[in-house]
Amino acid sequence: MTDTVLRKTIFLRAPRAKVWAYLTEPKHLAEWFHPPKVTLKEGARLEMFGAQSGDKLIWGEVKVAREPEYLEYSFTVKPMGDAESLVKWTLTDVPGGTQLSLEHAGLPQGAEAFDLTLSLDNGWDGHLMDMRKAVHGEAA
Repeated sequence: MTDTVLRKTIFLRAPRAKVWAYLTEPKHLAEWFHPPKVTLKEGARLEMFGAQSGDKLIWGEVKVAREPEYLEYSFTVKPMGDAESLVKWTLTDVPGGTQLSLEHAGLPQGAEAFDLTLSLDNGWDGHLMDMRKAVHGEAA
C-alpha cells in the first residue's frame, strides 16, 4: 500500500511576500480558509476556527516557517480522531508571480479512510480557488 498524499499546485499573480501573508495572517486566512486567532509562526500552536461558527476546526503545530518560501504544520481535523497529518506549502518565484504548491501527507490509510481523503481533496480544491480569488482581488 502506498501512502496517501494530496498534492496541489496553483499560480498566483502576486509576489511571494503577499502569498505568504495569505498563508499566515489571520485576516487573510479568513478570506479563503479558516482563520486562526494569531499569525502562524514557527513553534506555535496551530488552531483554526470556523468563520461563522467560531468552533475550532483544525489544530496542530507550526513546524517550519521560512518566510516567504516554505511553511509546514501538523494538521488534525475532528474526523481524523487522534491521527496527525502534515501540510507543507512551498512558494516559488515564477515570471509574473508565485507558484504555490501544497503537499498534505500522513493521511489515514485504507478503504475506510477513503471518504475522508476525498473530502480533504475536494476541500483543498475549493480553498485554493478561493485563495486565488482573494489574492487577485476578485469577488468570491
